[in-house]
Amino acid sequence: MKIAILSPACWRTPPRKYGPWEQVASNIAEGLIKRGEDVTLFATADSITAGKLEAVCEKPYGENPDMDAKVCECLHISHFMEMAGEFDILHNNYDFLPLTYTRLINTPMVTTIHGFSSPKIIPVFKKYNSDNYYVSISNSDRSPELDYIATVYNGIRVEDFTFREKGEDYLLFFGRIHPEKGTLESIQIAKRAKRKLIISGLIQDQKYFDEQITPYLNDEDIVYVGNSGPEKRDQLLGNAFALLHPVSFEEPFGLSVAESMCCGTPVIAFNRGSMPELIVDGKNGFLVHTIDEAVDALSEVKSIDRSFCRQWVERNFSIEKMIDGYEEVYRRVLSKHKQ
Repeated sequence: MKIAILSPACWRTPPRKYGPWEQVASNIAEGLIKRGEDVTLFATADSITAGKLEAVCEKPYGENPDMDAKVCECLHISHFMEMAGEFDILHNNYDFLPLTYTRLINTPMVTTIHGFSSPKIIPVFKKYNSDNYYVSISNSDRSPELDYIATVYNGIRVEDFTFREKGEDYLLFFGRIHPEKGTLESIQIAKRAKRKLIISGLIQDQKYFDEQITPYLNDEDIVYVGNSGPEKRDQLLGNAFALLHPVSFEEPFGLSVAESMCCGTPVIAFNRGSMPELIVDGKNGFLVHTIDEAVDALSEVKSIDRSFCRQWVERNFSIEKMIDGYEEVYRRVLSKHKQ
């Protein structure tokens, strides 16, 4: 089976630091390659893969502000679609734009929907639903207006995360700095609990960071350490007392939640979106609804068995588990396509 994997062109695949869609696309490609599949990854030219690499954008536009993002996207996606005839199946990890080509090609395409940036994009998914096979990354992140072939949870490279039997005393916020991700709420939780908070992530909303977050930063109890790469991420997650994930939106999946638990670190999350699918309340973290509940949950963190956190991820959110899911999807799609 010849498989083409389309990754975004915003960041390198896999990303140097931030880039969740690129990370998942990389995990899918490399996981399939380990199974002996013939995989071509469509990504930026600086990307890394054990398979074949196809690229028209030399660099990711997210790291190069002088580049025109739309031009890069158009060249990248059209290159992928123009080579469609060379593959048995296409796997799109680049949102809705590639869908608009699918009535012009014969190769079937699987599209992993990595969340909806806005309800305004759903009409595109609806228009091309009958010509495509949609995969959700959690059961909660499904639109009632669409048909899906499966839910396949994101899988992480378990070996990239070091299990630690005991954490230190600090709390951690790890994710993009944006109001919906709960950076300010994490600060409020830490302040009320009188605990140190380390913040790491890409600043996605500069105004929010400058006005809401910066006034609290002091290099003592509230510390921002920048956008961390894989080695620093492993260290921060593994040594934390708990990861805080007080999101104010319906979280589609939450890679950092799975990554934290893989290190053995429990997660305290607002009960939104996919969080009940990742967190077993009281076993690998706590599902809460308010800042006060989050503060109260901190007193129960020591009751969590950190080895269970790791085992839960190994069983449910490993690359191997994800690839099992996608290979089954590919088989079903190819069977349907031959009818």
